[in-house]
Amino acid sequence: MSSSASSSAESHLATAKTALTAVASVAAAAMLARSVVQDYMPSEVHEFISCGFRRFFGYFSFQMTALIEEFGGFENNEVFEAAEAYLATKISHSTRRIKVNKLEKQSNLNVTVERDEEVVDYFDGGVKLTWILHVDKKDFRNPRDLNSTLKSEVRFYELRFHKKFKNVVLESYLPFELKQAALLRQKTKTLKIFTLNCYSAQWTSVTLDHPSTFLILAMDPEVKKDLVEDLDRFVQRKSFYERVGKAWKRGYLLYGPPGTGKSSLIAAMANHLNFDIYDLDLTSVNSNGELRKILMSTANRSILVVEDIDCSIEFKDRNTDEPSQVFHDNNDPLHKPVTLSGLLNFVDGLWSSCGNERIIVFTTTTEKNWIMHIHMSYCTPAAFKVLALNYLEIQDHMLFEQIEELIQEIEVTPSEVAEQLMRNDSVDKVLQGLIVFLKAKKTENDEQGQ
Repeated sequence: MSSSASSSAESHLATAKTALTAVASVAAAAMLARSVVQDYMPSEVHEFISCGFRRFFGYFSFQMTALIEEFGGFENNEVFEAAEAYLATKISHSTRRIKVNKLEKQSNLNVTVERDEEVVDYFDGGVKLTWILHVDKKDFRNPRDLNSTLKSEVRFYELRFHKKFKNVVLESYLPFELKQAALLRQKTKTLKIFTLNCYSAQWTSVTLDHPSTFLILAMDPEVKKDLVEDLDRFVQRKSFYERVGKAWKRGYLLYGPPGTGKSSLIAAMANHLNFDIYDLDLTSVNSNGELRKILMSTANRSILVVEDIDCSIEFKDRNTDEPSQVFHDNNDPLHKPVTLSGLLNFVDGLWSSCGNERIIVFTTTTEKNWIMHIHMSYCTPAAFKVLALNYLEIQDHMLFEQIEELIQEIEVTPSEVAEQLMRNDSVDKVLQGLIVFLKAKKTENDEQGQ
């Protein structure tokens, strides 16, 4: 080797040693500075400095991070709950830790992502999204949930993606994730029946393992067919209820003597829709205010059952000043019992808009007509046309003239007409059914007037 080549090699080696020494010095200085900051500076100063560094380097990053917390204010965050269910289907061989559990009545294992685990998803032809679950130490109680307990840990997801895909994530990906999670949860859901603890006024649940289905239910085939069609139509009509301005609820009154299958029918409805059941005993509720809190704590996609309503509430004319009330063995002068109007306010009043996709079932041993026939001003031909436009999306029909003549001859409320307009998807069948209903009402009125 020539002397010039040897000299060049030694020069490169010296330069490399100098560079390594400089890097080592910088690393040692950084470690020392980090140690000083952590050990001697207050946590507030430490967080301020860290935040400043993150902001500084964030200006040069093409990544955006969306924080999805477990709670939004005082309510559960639907996006967080959806992410839990959705990400369980995206766990890959690179995932190191997962959580697995199974309840006694469940047929499938529940799998969720463990904290600090990274899950990568791809959307819309290759948009890369990275999910990471984090946990913060924080005391939190949800005051709007009567069943809430004090939490010492609050979870949140970090969703990372390229800045240029922000609109895709917010407008397409997250709505897609919500829909997929809802389908997944519904498929794997274990039905529960909730009962009210009279001491704590909180719902407690057990697994609903009732075998009743519409296939084996002993009831009139035509009545059964109409009910199944009505239930199926109800769960598919979210946009319909929004358009007509009604709460997404459906009410049924089951009446008949004991042993005719009312409880089996309710179980068949729950199994058919995959809805939980909330079984409410009104005699264990102390006031309208407590009733409202209890009903507000029920979940969507559920059936609220008020059994033996005629044994729980003293029925009186809703136009009288004396309230109908729940029977209580309570002599406390400060006690304010539940009233019929308080219950109906959740069914058809202002509080009916709290919660969606719910079914309310009342059972009684004798027929009552107050649930389906709410006293309102009577319907006019003009009001009927508004209802027809809202419910059927039509402005004219060859049967309109006959219907308007009948409406002018009898006293029928808009709610009664609206109930008839919801009975079928066929416009012709709905209007023909309304005519039959109006004629029957006219005959009934004529007989009572004789």
